[in-house]
Amino acid sequence: MKLVLAVLHNKDADSCVTALNDAGFACTRLGSSGGFLDRENATLLIGVEATQVDKVMELIRGRAKRRNERLQAPAAAGPAAGTAAPPPVDVEVGGATVFVLAIDRFERL
Repeated sequence: MKLVLAVLHNKDADSCVTALNDAGFACTRLGSSGGFLDRENATLLIGVEATQVDKVMELIRGRAKRRNERLQAPAAAGPAAGTAAPPPVDVEVGGATVFVLAIDRFERL
């Protein structure tokens, strides 16, 4: 038995959960945040047999896409009134970070 723990962009979570459910995989979705941009993420917990891990990874990979977003960098704090705000920066967001963990025991109560 394996636990697939996937942390992904909130915008990709609905399509991942739908695809997993449609393929017969139950998952638990947890709200999470953090990382480089301190943005809202979703963490999916999916318990599967070891032979099913590749299929789960394929479903997540096909929906958790990387994309560029333009973000306004915060202005530096301080007494420098009248200075221009820093220009927006392009950053890559999305994708998924996935952990596959061995499970010694699994019970559905």
